Amino acid sequence: MKVKEVLKHILNIMAAVLFSATAFIFTAFGLSYKSLPFISEHFTLLLSIALGVVFVLGILYIILYLFKQQALYRLIFCALIFLDICAAVFFAICATGLISKINSIQSLRDYIADFGSWAVVLYILFCFLQVIILPVPGSIAVAAGVALFGPLKCTLFSFIGIVLGSIVAFAIGRVIGYKAVKWIVGEDTLKKWLNKLKGKDYLILSIMFLLPMFPDDVLCFVAGLSSMSWPFFLVMIVLTRAISVVTTAYSIDLIPFNTWWGILIWLLIAAVIIAAFWLVCKYSDRIDKFIKNKLKLKR
Repeated sequence: MKVKEVLKHILNIMAAVLFSATAFIFTAFGLSYKSLPFISEHFTLLLSIALGVVFVLGILYIILYLFKQQALYRLIFCALIFLDICAAVFFAICATGLISKINSIQSLRDYIADFGSWAVVLYILFCFLQVIILPVPGSIAVAAGVALFGPLKCTLFSFIGIVLGSIVAFAIGRVIGYKAVKWIVGEDTLKKWLNKLKGKDYLILSIMFLLPMFPDDVLCFVAGLSSMSWPFFLVMIVLTRAISVVTTAYSIDLIPFNTWWGILIWLLIAAVIIAAFWLVCKYSDRIDKFIKNKLKLKR
């Protein structure tokens, strides 16, 4: 093995260790302020959980890196970067005492309202970046928006940011995105997905955008690499994002997670989504052929 390759491997592992350590340090300093009674009472437990999470992720990264599981170790690396961002934000709100002022969803919304239009701009920017570079699922971004603005405003703001981000990601994928997507998911994984989607990309990608279980950011790049046309993508992304954002926002607001019937409803929703996707995949050739023949779409 060449010296350059050895140095590259060492630097990659050191970067993962550094991000893991940084996430823990920010979290530990944030917890040390003990701004809330819950943090004071469970300080040792919370600190142990934080250490355990970053330690496990760091070890997993090293193992997967050594075994050359490219897609998985890069996903963990993105997760570590995201944890660093969250830990830094947590430290900031603890250091400034902001966390002690927000003790309910309503107080959080009141605080956000004090920022006026800037809060809206920042949230839309967050939703935009969530698609382009941040390893955050769209459903989590919408859930955060519901807590900040309520379901109606969240639907509007997140829809704007997510659709704009999706269009930019598709454009990057169509123009210069192959290397970016290859880096994110790995060359073998990318080729496998492109082969699976070949001839069925209109239908399968549309369903994936509609369902909440798939990585929307990666799919936007993949869509740009597929045979999907610009007109179809624009219509599809507006419709699927509108449906997914509205249903996610109002489901989170109306269906509780702390009651037996709420949990049952969420399980039923998950079962229906999985069943629907299975049926679509089973008959994907027929449906995709029907759509293309009727709409006569060309790239």
